Amino acid sequence: MKTPFLIGLRLTAVCAFLFCGLYIFSILGISKLVPEDIAFAKNESGFYENVGQTFTTDRYFWSRPSAVDYNAAASGGSNKGPSNPEYLATVKARIDTLLAHNPGLKKSDIPSDLVTASGSGLDANISVASAQIQVNRIAKVRNIEIEKLKKLVEAHIEKPFLGVFGTTKINVVKLNAALDKLK
Repeated sequence: MKTPFLIGLRLTAVCAFLFCGLYIFSILGISKLVPEDIAFAKNESGFYENVGQTFTTDRYFWSRPSAVDYNAAASGGSNKGPSNPEYLATVKARIDTLLAHNPGLKKSDIPSDLVTASGSGLDANISVASAQIQVNRIAKVRNIEIEKLKKLVEAHIEKPFLGVFGTTKINVVKLNAALDKLK
């Protein structure tokens, strides 16, 4: 009985050293080699590009709603199901706001990502359809040609990783930064 116990104790010590010590310090060492501007990419406006931001004025492409008001310290969803009356009222209010700010838009044309929050509440991406339905509003407010805005949207489409993993999306933070540079 003494031999298997000692073997188990040695194996536990080796695993603790490897996985609690060596692994953690190797990951820490690698993270120190990565420049901060790559790990947390900021655009010229000072926004972090991979964390959603609030854009609610008619001059910008609107972001996906956030259940946590884009607070990275409180990342998470609302945990309210599709039959929850409070959640349904919130989604209805978002739909009504979109319809009021985008004349000519029909309720059936609104992509779900413009009225529902992501699981993390920090999603910086919207669908291509979400960007396209906002083009007319922005063109009118900024007095920019619609075709010019459509080209800007097309230039910011991000394809799935390796063409398979993920969805086609647009980073709304990068898109709005480019919109501010557009003349």
